[in-house]
Amino acid sequence: MPVTGLNHLNIVSADLDGTVAFYHALLGLERAEVPVAGAAAGGGCWLTDAEGQAVIHLQRFDPARHGSGRSAGPTGAIDHVAFNCRGHADIAARCAAMGLAATLREHPEAGFRQIVVTDPNDILLELNFVGD
Repeated sequence: MPVTGLNHLNIVSADLDGTVAFYHALLGLERAEVPVAGAAAGGGCWLTDAEGQAVIHLQRFDPARHGSGRSAGPTGAIDHVAFNCRGHADIAARCAAMGLAATLREHPEAGFRQIVVTDPNDILLELNFVGD
């Protein structure tokens, strides 16, 4: 099986500091810098567990990217779901065979690469491959 676990959840927020404070107070998550240059450009941060593992990628709300509906409703602020995976070449081939518009990204500074696709429900999936 290519998926080896959930990597992180991405939440879009108009109130980064308030959201950081909430997750810290409730779950003990700590604020950390985003190690990927492109992902850090949006003014977000990581919220990590006690071992320093990213649990939530918190991203600043940007109407140009997220539109007006992203923060409406109880689940509207979820931007994407990221999975740890293996078998990059196989998954890239499956995307091509399925006719999916997949984006392949390289992040050598952070030691992984990604395949980004959208599921039939319009949910953005980030498939992360470390050392693969």
